[in-house]
Amino acid sequence: MIRDALIDRVLGLPGRAGPYRVERGLRVPMPDGVTLLADRYAPPGDHPGPVVLVRTPYGRDRQLALLYGAPFARRGLQVVIQSVRGTFGSGGRFAAFHHEKEDGLTTVAWLREQPWCDGRVATMGSSYLGYTQWAVAPYVDPPLAAMCPAITGSEFNSATYLGGGVGLRGAFEWGVMVERQENGRGRFLRGLLGLDVRRNRRAMAGLPLADADRRAIGARSAYWQEVVAHADPDDDFWALTDHSAGTASVASPISMYTVWWDIFLVNQLRDVVALQKAGNPPRLTVGPGAHVDVAGALAASRDAFDHLSAVLLDAPVAERAPVRLWLQHGGRWLSADQWPPPSTPTTWHFGPGGGLGPSPVPSGDPDVTFYDPADPTPTVGGPVIGRDAGPADNRAIEARPDVLGYTSDPVPSDLDLVGEVSAVVRVRSDPGHGDVFVRLCDVEPSGRSMTITDGFVRLRPGAPFDVPVELRPTAYRVRAGHRLRLQVSGGAYPRFARNLGTGEPVATATRMVKARRETFGGSLTLPVHDAG
Repeated sequence: MIRDALIDRVLGLPGRAGPYRVERGLRVPMPDGVTLLADRYAPPGDHPGPVVLVRTPYGRDRQLALLYGAPFARRGLQVVIQSVRGTFGSGGRFAAFHHEKEDGLTTVAWLREQPWCDGRVATMGSSYLGYTQWAVAPYVDPPLAAMCPAITGSEFNSATYLGGGVGLRGAFEWGVMVERQENGRGRFLRGLLGLDVRRNRRAMAGLPLADADRRAIGARSAYWQEVVAHADPDDDFWALTDHSAGTASVASPISMYTVWWDIFLVNQLRDVVALQKAGNPPRLTVGPGAHVDVAGALAASRDAFDHLSAVLLDAPVAERAPVRLWLQHGGRWLSADQWPPPSTPTTWHFGPGGGLGPSPVPSGDPDVTFYDPADPTPTVGGPVIGRDAGPADNRAIEARPDVLGYTSDPVPSDLDLVGEVSAVVRVRSDPGHGDVFVRLCDVEPSGRSMTITDGFVRLRPGAPFDVPVELRPTAYRVRAGHRLRLQVSGGAYPRFARNLGTGEPVATATRMVKARRETFGGSLTLPVHDAG
């Protein structure tokens, strides 16, 4: 077909493509009587072979068939794409993350019993499809033949509640999109591309947050209700959906693909480190782009094909370093043996007066700002799901009175930052409830202030005066003549739910209190990489 040939060309898959067949509507029984539906893409012939499993809540006939089904089957790999519980014809109720372990293990066992499976089952897929792999991998026996988790993590909880706050935009927009994706043609794509932005922004701006889904779609989103109802740090509602403790036990050959502006980047790199420490280092690629970029989806598919073909079909393996990182603004790939690659942790200091640099800043009176939840400090770009993800110009944000900026002198030569970034901010908030949002920017000679990385922490009464903030890892070249600027503020709305200042439950709170903030400066630790 012309479509298959076009997809092959776009993916750039090697090898000669042959015919394939599709068996739709396979019925996979679960122990509780629920039946899950799946489609099988396979090369011609009846001899048993390995099976690559893809488990998804987004339907079986969309981009997955194009990216993973036909192209792989045309090159000798069987692929089974299954709709998870409660989605697109599969029975039961969809409860995000809660059934993927049991249903996934049952599905793997069922596949191994089929006459067309030789007992080897591998997995692949991005985002939620990557999470479904981690929900199975630590527990399945015998182990998976291979894994290709992309743009994902073994747990999503720390991304949803980053720094103790609520990732408002990501959780809400995903929740209402999934709730409505089967009600009308094109709803899934509209939600994925952020075409319902105005509607969602109006809904998120209202209080209480528990009613935001009704304001947006006129109905409840089960996932959103769970997010706001279980936002307290001591709530263990999500504990069974966290599979990170088992990551180190996985012995399967693994290839991972992700991008610098993915919302789950931190989660995925933690999985990489756990596997490295356990002696099973995965192949890792971190490319340019954000969570829903088409280029990233194509690259993840190609990465999976290369890995699975080598492991399952004994295809030749291209020589490459275990870790490949795209150096942003450097325009080239870096190679390394592990994550993070070698770098020199270098401490810079900032404080009253607006300076940022390697020398300690003399103590002085604090910078005083006010955070008003009725006019929350906004943010631009960053790791979000939508077309506006990625680097953005921060000048309009930095001009606000509730945002502090600490700026360095121009760097005398190119400065490559590769690895993990962190900060310590000395801040006091009155009342004790407040947030700390830190963003590192590249200030160009024109004055444009572009995002490099950022981090967020929610403060509660009794929080330490010195607040540690984990910023997102990066690989970024600050060019000679540019300056670094560290932004410090009390929020980043609507990426994170605004802090109302009262400590009342996230779901039901409506009362707002303005906060007075004193910022005494702090330190920034940068991973300086030898560009040579």
